[in-house]
Amino acid sequence: MSQSPKQKRRQVGALQKLASFLNIDLNMKISNVVKFLVVMVSLLVFAACQHVSSQKKSKARPATNPKTAPASDAYGPPTKLAELEDRAIEESSGLIASRTSPGCYWTHNDAGNEALIYAFDSNGRRRGVWRVSGATSEDWEDISAGPGPKPHTNYLYIGDIGDKSVSRSQITIYRIPEPVIPNSDPGATQQTAPAEVFRLTYPDGKHNAEALIVHPSSGRIYIVTKVESGNPGIYAIDAPAGGGNARLTRVGEIDASGLSSGLITGGAISPDGLRVALCNYDQGYEFILPDASAPFDSIWKQPFRSVDLGNRKHGESIAYRLDGKALMATSERLPTPLLQAVRR
Repeated sequence: MSQSPKQKRRQVGALQKLASFLNIDLNMKISNVVKFLVVMVSLLVFAACQHVSSQKKSKARPATNPKTAPASDAYGPPTKLAELEDRAIEESSGLIASRTSPGCYWTHNDAGNEALIYAFDSNGRRRGVWRVSGATSEDWEDISAGPGPKPHTNYLYIGDIGDKSVSRSQITIYRIPEPVIPNSDPGATQQTAPAEVFRLTYPDGKHNAEALIVHPSSGRIYIVTKVESGNPGIYAIDAPAGGGNARLTRVGEIDASGLSSGLITGGAISPDGLRVALCNYDQGYEFILPDASAPFDSIWKQPFRSVDLGNRKHGESIAYRLDGKALMATSERLPTPLLQAVRR
């Protein structure tokens, strides 16, 4: 294993300190055989320790799996539609197509930001900012859309589900009626209707998660965990009316042997409820129900295929276009791209 110049300088420095400690002049012949052997043995031990330390550091990074799912032939190559005009969107962590305003999208920033949702159109133009009334942001990670308590009303679900330290006793989901997006940016930050608040716990301990999926007809909520090793877990709950506290149910897991990594960072469900898309930092994945009459939860047992989402730099979001005929993605790095892979 080759060493960098920095590592070599460290070893030479250590040897010089050792020689000084033993009162040895490295530029002179060493007459004392014992001291010579001590220096050589010490140098060998030091080099071995450096090698082991380097190996430990490399193993500390999450490894990617070379045996990933086969690529989908259902999608064409990804294209970049635009860069988002609103530079306040610095870490686009979730993405969903608007139901109230076709052709527009909603996103939000990651942890450490305000409880704001941002609207933009397919050309990346800013279309307004809304403060979510009654919400705070500990670690917002994903956004989804689905039904709610009022019929014929579109709702947004915002997942405050991130838990990098795996220490949260509860996670939170906010549900609001989806605002109508105006034809142009109104300028001032607007206010949503008061959010319903769901405080959720897992049945088997604490988990970090970044993918929130809501079924478009039943409103059933799904969360997929983010793991560095093992299989990501799938948890679900039927959203209680009016918010409140509830416990999730584990309904399955994703076979990580087909993923480039188990670090799932986003999720979405097609408007017809027949396909699920997940993503990690590297690419997207799609699951398809075998037929429309099959129970939805059987989708997690289907083989999945990878989908190229393009150059996302730090990809944490995925969504279906409103017509279900394309997958959309953004990135957590400025300038924020809007990417699209069209279904053939």
